[in-house]
Amino acid sequence: MKLDARSMPRRRRFMQQAAAASLLLTAAGLCGDEPRQLLRPLTLGFSLYGMKSLEVPRALKACRDIGYDCFELPVMADWPTDVARLTAEARSELKRQIADSGLRLSALMENLPLLGDEARHRANLDRLKQAAVLAHELAPDRPPLVETVLGGRPEQWPQVKEEMARRLRDWASVAELGKVVLAVKAHVSGALHRPDAAVWLVNEVASEHLKLAFDYSHYWLQGLDMEDCLRAMHRETVFVHVKDAEGDAQKFRFLLPGQGKTDYALFLRTLAIGRFPGDVVVEVSSQISSRPDYDPIAAARSSFAVLAAARKKLPTHL
Repeated sequence: MKLDARSMPRRRRFMQQAAAASLLLTAAGLCGDEPRQLLRPLTLGFSLYGMKSLEVPRALKACRDIGYDCFELPVMADWPTDVARLTAEARSELKRQIADSGLRLSALMENLPLLGDEARHRANLDRLKQAAVLAHELAPDRPPLVETVLGGRPEQWPQVKEEMARRLRDWASVAELGKVVLAVKAHVSGALHRPDAAVWLVNEVASEHLKLAFDYSHYWLQGLDMEDCLRAMHRETVFVHVKDAEGDAQKFRFLLPGQGKTDYALFLRTLAIGRFPGDVVVEVSSQISSRPDYDPIAAARSSFAVLAAARKKLPTHL
């Protein structure tokens, strides 16, 4: 993969975009004499991970009023919507609130460290079972996927990758029984941190219930090119997080979309051409949301403005 592509000249970026478009069109069977086909509109969402200080109804209303199509619901431990603590009454009320909002529930966010002892592994499996049940309770017609990072450290990958694959087979079995899709996300500071490793992992597990979540900010910090990453991962990617970043893999700070150097017009175009089947969801890092002056609604509004402007530049047909 190409390094330091973040600073490439405009002409080189244009030529690379054209090459990527051609490659993805060929993969999708859209080249040659095929008639022009309608592109699926990309749907934009906001993760309530960035709205912990707000009651769910207020957060949903804000997202709807701003213009988002969908949202992600955190269900991790110690969150108001912790899947292990939600009562039957709370689940019923949450389902009503979601229906009233008019927003689609795109994903349930977990944070399950894959490595650890067998007790931890069993606890993770139990939480995945509970998340699958909740997914069907909240959106029975279209259950959301379950999204999580996996923990660990980058230097561990060569030693732990086989064990991670073994445990993810168990996770995938739980997801299959629960009739949900599990999307795992690479993290710049995690054992799973590279696109090639992410693809290897899902191919090794070989389950339709284990797919990938894509977050370019973690690859940008490693100096990796956006289109190379998408090209490598697009077949297995079902969910996208977006945010910006500055720094490098050793010392970094996450930013809101538009505050960094990500070309979102190019990003969304590449997703659209590749027939990406999922949602593009803003994730506000805790580095931002933990600040005393953080305004979750303002963050959601500014992020939407950046993504909506990029979405308007998309063609409708190819």
